[in-house]
Amino acid sequence: MNLLLTGGAVFRDGNFQHADVLICDGRIVSVSPALPRSDVSVIELHDNLITPGFVDVHVHLREPGFSYKETIAAGTASAAAGGYTAVCAMPNLNPVPDTLEHLQPQLDVIQRDASIYVYPYGAITRDEKGTNAADLDALAPFVCGFSDDGRGVQSEAQMRSAMEHAKVLGKPIVAHCEDESLLAKGWCVHDGVYAKAHDLVGNASESEWRQVERDIRLVRETGCRYHVCHVSTKESVALVRAAKAEGLPVTCETGPHYLVLCDEDLQNDGRFRMNPPIRSAADRQALIEGVLDGTVDCIATDHAPHSAKEKSGGLTCSLNGIVGLECAFPVLYTQLVETGIVPLPTLLNALCVNPRRIFGLPGGKLESGQPADLTVLDLNRPHIIDAGSFRSLGHATPFDGWGVSAAVALTICRGEMVYANLRQEDTE
Repeated sequence: MNLLLTGGAVFRDGNFQHADVLICDGRIVSVSPALPRSDVSVIELHDNLITPGFVDVHVHLREPGFSYKETIAAGTASAAAGGYTAVCAMPNLNPVPDTLEHLQPQLDVIQRDASIYVYPYGAITRDEKGTNAADLDALAPFVCGFSDDGRGVQSEAQMRSAMEHAKVLGKPIVAHCEDESLLAKGWCVHDGVYAKAHDLVGNASESEWRQVERDIRLVRETGCRYHVCHVSTKESVALVRAAKAEGLPVTCETGPHYLVLCDEDLQNDGRFRMNPPIRSAADRQALIEGVLDGTVDCIATDHAPHSAKEKSGGLTCSLNGIVGLECAFPVLYTQLVETGIVPLPTLLNALCVNPRRIFGLPGGKLESGQPADLTVLDLNRPHIIDAGSFRSLGHATPFDGWGVSAAVALTICRGEMVYANLRQEDTE
């Protein structure tokens, strides 16, 4: 299909430039003002923004093993609706991808059912148990990095060995940081204002940042590339900032919910339960400052779908995890950009530029000859987030019912429209 996107503003090198984009045979042919309209399908964008396709480096697609929660087909459709053309899939599956044999079923279903790019992680340890090493050598050519997400690697010796091995293989260690010795039994929320007011067991910030501190020390010893998952505490932000100032190969991500919510906003509903938990207003402010100064490189949803039953037990009895792929950009734009807190280019860098740079993923440049993986954003599309209409099999999100002012209008992956929410007058 030959497709011409006309009348849009193209995001390149941190700036917006009005230009048309011509796509043929899965690639961008030209980015230039006033391109000819002959022999093409035309989409009028009316000053909408054209950006590289978003990348989420932290999603749970649940297949194989837990397809009642999510499937590759549903999860990638959900991602496409959120403007994502690539996601990195966490390894808490059955089987856990700790050997090439165990990874193969996931690779097969990705090839069969994914509507966008899916880059799997390999596990750090066998069955994510934290003791015996996974077969990193065999996994390395097929994965974007190594992670035991869902559990922190408790053994310092095991993490050091994994870092040394990953360094040789040229792959990052992507760490869920959680010191289990510092976790209170039965925790369900952050150990803060809400926990004290409602007599709930809290999760201490130290359980996260102590392991970040340990791992950064190991990075200093090994030189391994190291990426911290879902940073939620002000102490973790400070540790990553100091590591970067030291020149260490350390990066991190946070989630939309940590940037726009704090524990004072909690409700006794399973859609507010996740790990790490939503923390204090001071933590939220530190994360925002981290995004602004580049300490926090990526914004990743930690999309973690569960069945309705698994999320029906309120804060105390629901499983950890929320979904976010389909509402991340509208929420972030409305809450952070429109309010003047975060510049739009900074937000876009965290969604589509930095993830590719950190993980060495292809694409990301809106230039002639590049793959046609891009997202069109309508910044004047007020609507209410309706979790019931999500393409994901999971519907638990704290943002259900929120009013937002922007929407993803179009997602193109490999030159094909994988999601379209265009105004009726936009197509010819």
